[in-house]
This record gives sequence, C-alpha cells and structure tokens, in this order.
Amino acid sequence: MNHKIVETEELNEENAQSFGENIAGEEYEKKDHNSIGEKYGKTDYDVEKETHTEADLDFAEEKHGEYDIEEGEYTEMDADFIGEESVEDDYDIEEGMDFALKVKEKGYKLSINPINIMGYTDERVLWILNQVNKIHPYQFSIVDTFGSMKRRDLDRIVSLVDHNLSKDIRVALHLHENMSLSCCLAQNYIDKHLDRPISVDGSLMGMGRIPGNLPIELISDYLNDYTDNSYDMDYIMDAIQEYIAPLRGETEWGYSPAYFLSAKFNLHRNYAEHYLKKGDLTNRDINHILARFDRNKATAFDSEYADKMYEDYKCHNIDDSKDRESLKNEFRDKDILIIAPGNTINTHKKEIDDFIFLEKPVIISINFVPDDFKTDYAFFSNNKRFYKYQKNNCKIILTSNIAEGSADYKIDYNSVSCAYNQGSNSLILLLKLLSSMQYKKIFIAGADGYSESGNNYYKPNIKSHSVQGHDFNIAIIEAIKKLGMEVNYLTPSKYDLKEE
Repeated sequence: MNHKIVETEELNEENAQSFGENIAGEEYEKKDHNSIGEKYGKTDYDVEKETHTEADLDFAEEKHGEYDIEEGEYTEMDADFIGEESVEDDYDIEEGMDFALKVKEKGYKLSINPINIMGYTDERVLWILNQVNKIHPYQFSIVDTFGSMKRRDLDRIVSLVDHNLSKDIRVALHLHENMSLSCCLAQNYIDKHLDRPISVDGSLMGMGRIPGNLPIELISDYLNDYTDNSYDMDYIMDAIQEYIAPLRGETEWGYSPAYFLSAKFNLHRNYAEHYLKKGDLTNRDINHILARFDRNKATAFDSEYADKMYEDYKCHNIDDSKDRESLKNEFRDKDILIIAPGNTINTHKKEIDDFIFLEKPVIISINFVPDDFKTDYAFFSNNKRFYKYQKNNCKIILTSNIAEGSADYKIDYNSVSCAYNQGSNSLILLLKLLSSMQYKKIFIAGADGYSESGNNYYKPNIKSHSVQGHDFNIAIIEAIKKLGMEVNYLTPSKYDLKEE
C-alpha cells in the first residue's frame, strides 16, 4: 500500500519555497509568492510559460472551451474532470467522460475527479466507476466539493469506490473544512489500509477559499506517527511562517458557522457567502433560509434565486413570542390530537370518536376543518387551503407566510419551516411548534402518508396535485424522529414505524 499526501519528492531547503497545493481552482496573485499553488515538493505549473507538466484542468460546463488538447503544450496532463449539476438537476458528466477519454488517448497522464461526490446517488457513482475503469486514468478522486461529508458518508463512498474501481487506479481524497472534519476524515481514510495506492490532498494551514482545505501539516504529522512516511515538519513550519502566514491577513479562510450550514444542506458555498454579505442575517436566519432551498438549486449558484429566498424570508419574519406563550398556557396539561385530512378519518371514524370521548384532548386540524369532528383549533400554513376555509367556531393558528387573513394566533413561519428539508409540510410545522412547547407525546389521526395510487384524502376537493411517494414518506418519518417526539397514530399511517 502506498500512502501519499500529494505527489511529492522529498522536501528540502531548495524546494521548500514550492511547498503548497493547487487549491480548489483558486487563483492567487503572483506577487512574491510564485510558488503558491504549486504542488508539494515539485514545480507542476510554470506560471510564466503557462506550459503544464501536470496541469490541473477543471472541465465544468462553463470551462470546457478553455482547454484545447489539440493545441495545448502539455507533456503530462493531470486533468481534473468535473461533472457539474445544472439547474435541471442533470449532469454533464457524460460529456466530461468523453473529453477525458480523448485526453487519455493522446497519452496524457489523467486524473478523473468528479466534483460533489455527495450529490450523486450510489447507482450514479457505480456508473461513473464503470466509465472510469474503461478510460483507466492513473487516479480517481473523491471530491467533497461542498464540505458536507461525514464519517459514515466517507465509509459508504470509499467502499463503493474500492470495491468497484480497478485496483491499479490510485484513489485520492479532496476535502474542505466546512465542518472542521477534514483531518478526522483524512485519518479515517488512511486507516482503511486500502490495497491500492492512495493520495490525500491538502494545503499549508488549510489555505484555500474560505472555509479552506485539509491542513498539510496536520495530516503530515499523523502520517509520521502511524505510517512509514517521514515528512520533515521543520521545513513545513518554515514554509508556513515565511509564505503562508503573511497571506492570512490579506485573504480570510478557516471554519465559519455559515459555511457549515451550506455544507449541512449540501449547497454551493456561495449561498452562505451571499447571505453573509447581506449584513442583516444571523446564523439562525441563514439556517432557516437554506433549509427551504429547492434541491435543483443546490449545485449551481443562482443569485436571483438566493435573493428571492431572502426577500421571502424577510417578509415572513415576525415576533410570535406572545402568541406562543398564550398557546402554551391553553394547551398545558392536556393531550393533543392532531387531525390531518387523510382518508382514514372516514374509514376509522369510530376509533377517533371513541378516543375523543374517553380522553377529551385538545383537537387541532391541519389545513382544513373536518365536518365530522368538532375541532378546537385549525392550523393553516397553506395559502390555498386557508382561502378555501369556511368560517367555523374553532380558533385559527396561521403561519406568517399567509399574509392576508385574520387569525387568533400568528406563528413565525421561519422558526418552524427549518424542521423539514424537503420543503414545507404542515404536519411537521405543527409538530415543530408543539415541540418548542415541550410537548413529547402527541396523538394523530388522518396522517395517512402518500401512495402514488389510491385515495390519499378524505375529500376530493382538497387533493394536492403534487405527486408524492415512498421517498416523501421516509423524509417525513426522519423529520419526526429528529423532533424527538412520541407520536401515536390512531389511524393507519405510512409514517408509523410500528406498522412496518
């Protein structure tokens, strides 16, 4: 097995000035730091001649035209291939593979490095590995572009790669510091002792576009302690002090909570940066905004979409502390029964009636008022459902995204919407509200879950036209589990794990 930080020859005084790493496509001013961005221990890119011996090339959708393999002055190409996700949630990875094959056929040294490995399904990763085996580059890189990888993600992806990639292809790991996990992940990767050559990317002091990269000095020290490598830490420390530390005052990098949040939701890091520049958002605000993002907007940064989400958030932001306190007092020491508009409130009406008669709970309906049950409160977070509402004697709880309409209580939409990462689901919003009031035990009827065929609603006129299915049900189950509440279903539900 071959452990390497990067391709390297032994670092000595003469080449210590060249110590560094080509960092995530960043371009730094040359100034007196010609070698910043060159690879550790060897000159890989001549800035003056622009002739590559091992050039790092980014083949994203917008960059394919920048590189001409027919005219390029390359003697050895280390081409970083990027499969970029477009707005329509499809990838140009097929085009990238075709380009990579042409590069390999011309005899260049090739590394295939699909960005955002966390954005691919396991099936798609297997397809990529099959293509890589056919092209047979010298290296394949696992690239955690958005810094969203955790230990179990690493275990899963490395297992897929190691078991399906030709054993003579080196596997590299490229990490970012969004969650301050890069060193732990790199150590875990090294300790897997894969039966193949491996490589781990890094940069001195973790230098790179904020939040930065894996610090070379940390992983070097680990390799010195636990492998047969012997990296001279004195030269590394000298290089940091003389060349990297002075840059720290000019360019910021390192862990930041906002970039952790972009990683948490596996979103382009520019979204976090965009909201930080607004100057009027707390980290809590950024968390709530990013939680509501459309997944189709995750990979390619869209400033117009980001601004729309910002404006929507600001419009919905209200102080609901008094209304929350009032509801908490009214619900105190009482059981809560939530009635959702599933068809089972028709088919299991007797069971619901018996429970109400015996337990006398506070009854809250969601986005409708049922004809056959007397509700105490109706919770609305859906504009269309609220506007269809016929006045009743029950009290109304509205979330602040419903701008017009009178209500007995108004709840800040942003404070409850972040509980569910697939968009807005009224059941989860209400459970989030009740969770904040320390309710741990809730009864639910009519939350049937979705099936692609069948009658999901108790009345045809409230049917949603959005097609949902098994994945949606799983997402709801996970959201409920994260709230830490005991949910008791009075009627059959696809959210009820006890029925599985």
